[in-house]
Amino acid sequence: MVSSELVRMFEEVLSVQELIKKPLTSVPQCYVRQQCHNEPALFPDETSSQELPIISLRKLIHGEDTELELEKLNSACRDWGFFQLVEHGISPAVLKTLKDEVEGFFTLPSEEKMKYKIQPGDVEGYGRVIRADDTKLDWGDRFFFKTNPRSIRKPHLLPQFPSSFRSVLESYINEVQNLGMRVIGLLGKALKIEKRELEVFEDGIQNLRMTYYPPCPEPDLVMGLSAHSDASGITILNQMNGVNGLQIKKDGDWIPVNVLSDAFVINIGDILEIMSNGAYKSVEHRATVNSEKERISIAMFYLPKLQADIGPAFSLTNPENPPLFKRTEVGTYVEDYFTHKLDGKSYLDLMRISDQNLSI
Repeated sequence: MVSSELVRMFEEVLSVQELIKKPLTSVPQCYVRQQCHNEPALFPDETSSQELPIISLRKLIHGEDTELELEKLNSACRDWGFFQLVEHGISPAVLKTLKDEVEGFFTLPSEEKMKYKIQPGDVEGYGRVIRADDTKLDWGDRFFFKTNPRSIRKPHLLPQFPSSFRSVLESYINEVQNLGMRVIGLLGKALKIEKRELEVFEDGIQNLRMTYYPPCPEPDLVMGLSAHSDASGITILNQMNGVNGLQIKKDGDWIPVNVLSDAFVINIGDILEIMSNGAYKSVEHRATVNSEKERISIAMFYLPKLQADIGPAFSLTNPENPPLFKRTEVGTYVEDYFTHKLDGKSYLDLMRISDQNLSI
């Protein structure tokens, strides 16, 4: 159960945007994370940040370099768990209009945005999800909702958006939905997973999260988004306004990522680590904030059908390469994930088969 005191605090700080409208010289304690100083980034200044591996979708599907680009993709997923996708084919006009509409949504008066407030016991909508073990809040405002299958969309969310916003979001969702399925197919090809085992993603669960990270007077004391790995098969991130903040954990260090202006960032989620039997690994990542500029992002998460089972692909396991993870129904997996606190890869660890079981 969430305490009444935590609920009261939650209600008072529902929106960071509303919080910073008041003169603010220091950060409220409910956001302060002293541990931020204990895990410094490998490159503390943004100018020293690294570029993730860059993969061209055009080269993956056309021309003479498809096999070479597929091997680059395979290496990026094995070594980094993240890559930047360029020449992805998403209309620049759609991306520009989407950016304008998302910025416009987050600048609406609070009472307009609260029409989409998360309902008790739910995770979809505008606002925060507070769990009993939460002690600190992220410095960001988010809007999360399910986009696919269409039958599970909440009627008071996307269908009630202003028509111009709804129209461009639908166009974006359709284009990125097709892109995501194409990427999943290419990852399966690189892993040599049989196509039929990837059919669980067809008309699967797809979720969208828009996040607005306002400037912070003491950015070193807060976290825009807590460190975690994604529950998805893959995630496609659109860093909309050119402000960096993504960091990934590689070889024990936090590395700031310099995102190319025309690229999507794609990362391996826990489900694909499970299906690949650990060949591809999901990677912890987090979002930082700064004192001068807001950062806006939109992420799409791809999961299998709710009624499907997930586990290591049968085409990748054998006596020499035994399953490293348990099998479970996607619905159970998703429900359990959303009841756990964001804390690194702690939930994926619960899915691992113990060494004792492996030796039986």
